[in-house]
Amino acid sequence: MQVSVEASQGLERTLTISVAAEVFEKEFDSRIRQLSKTQRVDGFRPGKVPASVIMKRFGGAVENEVAGEVMQRNFFEAIVAEKLNPAGAPKVAPKARKKGEEFSFTATFEVYPEVTLADLAELTVEKETAEVTEADLDKMIETLRKQHATWTDVDTDATDDNQVTVDFEGSIDGEVFEGGKAEAFQIVLGSGRMIPGFESGIAGNKAGSEFSIDVTFPEEYHAENLKGKTAQFAIKLTKVEEQILPEITEEFVKKFGVESGDIADLRTDVKQNMTRELEQVLKNNAKDVVLTALVEGNEIEVPKALVDGEIDVLRKQAMERYGKQMDPKNMPELPAELFTQQAEKRVKVGLLLGEVIKVNELKVDQDKVSSLIETAASAYENPAEVVEYYKNNKEMMQNMENVALEEQAVDFIIEKAKVSEVNKSFDDVMNKTAAQ
Repeated sequence: MQVSVEASQGLERTLTISVAAEVFEKEFDSRIRQLSKTQRVDGFRPGKVPASVIMKRFGGAVENEVAGEVMQRNFFEAIVAEKLNPAGAPKVAPKARKKGEEFSFTATFEVYPEVTLADLAELTVEKETAEVTEADLDKMIETLRKQHATWTDVDTDATDDNQVTVDFEGSIDGEVFEGGKAEAFQIVLGSGRMIPGFESGIAGNKAGSEFSIDVTFPEEYHAENLKGKTAQFAIKLTKVEEQILPEITEEFVKKFGVESGDIADLRTDVKQNMTRELEQVLKNNAKDVVLTALVEGNEIEVPKALVDGEIDVLRKQAMERYGKQMDPKNMPELPAELFTQQAEKRVKVGLLLGEVIKVNELKVDQDKVSSLIETAASAYENPAEVVEYYKNNKEMMQNMENVALEEQAVDFIIEKAKVSEVNKSFDDVMNKTAAQ
């Protein structure tokens, strides 16, 4: 086997591989002889079909089959010999040949880039800190009360926090537009659910009144034909309701699985859940900041094959999310451009973190793995069963070990980088995550 390597554009490499004629012919002739023993052809006894007949019938297919196997085998031998690390499957192309000539083919592929990490001590990282205060806990308990609130009719002007029921029809320049009409539509005023001006236009009116309001659609509105347009809405207000919050009684507390019915126990459970969620969000935010700093601090060329693979993953995830809201058959193919930037960052992060782990010889901390599993299990009714499930599932354990090693790499970078802490409130941290 003879091999030549050509470095073309960026990370792309082209191997030209030549295999001696006798190697190809020997494999080809062996396949033909095997077929002559096993193929049934009219006019010949089984196992006695002449090679010339087999050649005429199956020669082309056999040659293609042998070529494919020879290319695969010799490609892998060549990349090992040349110390190349392909980042994706090669595009192989056999060259035309005649019987008795050497068999040659080209294999074009991308290689992984050589990564040289910048000094981690030069990275600047802003790390958020926060805690769950009693005021945060009070607010959450109030939210739980609102989730179990009831509504009662009132004969007063509608105000913020009232629930109203309306019939409405929207038009632009006298023309009713699609999606601008509804009956018995319920909305809590002040919730910000509707376009700006709609809810405030209803406020100040009583049940039974009919009126019109003018509302301007935002320039960034999702419907192209409505962006920036002013619409007139004819509204019939049929009901105004006031929210009645439940008292915090033993019965109310038990609704949340607190068998004692004690509000103190409920507050303890709620605070534990809030703290766990906050810690997870803070950890994720710190990780995102660290990885962004790592990418910005290191110039690295990424293989297109890896980016394309990540785009496919992201597209599939998006399709699964949207598929829950609409029939997948009616969904258009999402363009790659939607995911390219995120995919490139993910590939860079993977390559750079891998280098951090390799250069600093980081190994999986099994105590960290156990801690991660216990944290995940704590959200379930029977944590012990979840922990046992992880321990008896190799794939799940491997995934958690990968997570642990990645977190160890992030922690290592934080230890080396220039870190400044910024104290945030619980709401600031959680609301930012919800918005994202």
